[in-house]
Amino acid sequence: MGIIKLMHAKLHRVRVTEAKRDYVGSLTIDSDLLEKVGMLPLEEVQIVNINNGNRWSTYVLPGEAGSGIVCPNGGAALLCQKDDLLIIWANEQCDRSEILKNGHEAKIIVADENNHCQELLYQTLTPNQGSVEFHSLPGIPEGHTSS
Repeated sequence: MGIIKLMHAKLHRVRVTEAKRDYVGSLTIDSDLLEKVGMLPLEEVQIVNINNGNRWSTYVLPGEAGSGIVCPNGGAALLCQKDDLLIIWANEQCDRSEILKNGHEAKIIVADENNHCQELLYQTLTPNQGSVEFHSLPGIPEGHTSS
C-alpha cells in the first residue's frame, strides 16, 4: 500500500523565548519537552508561527532541561520574535498497511505560558476492520500515577 508520513510528536503553543540569527541554523528546545513527546536531537521538525503564519522546517537541538527554552536559530530567527506562539511537530514514515493492522500513537504537549507541560495528549489510530479510528486521549497529569 505504500509509505505515508504520520505525525508522531507535537509541541502545541510553545512560546519563543529568544531568537538567535547569528547561529548555525536549527531550533533549540527544552530537552524535557523533547523527551516527553519523543523528539530526538537532530530530528527534522515542521514549525508554524501562530502569530504571523510563517512556516518552516529545520532540525532540533536539545536545550537545558526545565528551562522552557524555545529558540529559533539562524534564518528561522527572522520568521518570529520573542513571545510568538509556535506549533512544532515531527513526522515519521510508516507503512500504511502496518498502520491499518497495528495502529499508531502520537504524543502532544499543550504548553503553559512558561513552556512547561500543561497537558499531555495521546492521539491514536486504532485498527478497525481494515480502517482506523482516531482518538484523542488525555495522558496522566504530571505528578500522578495510574491506579
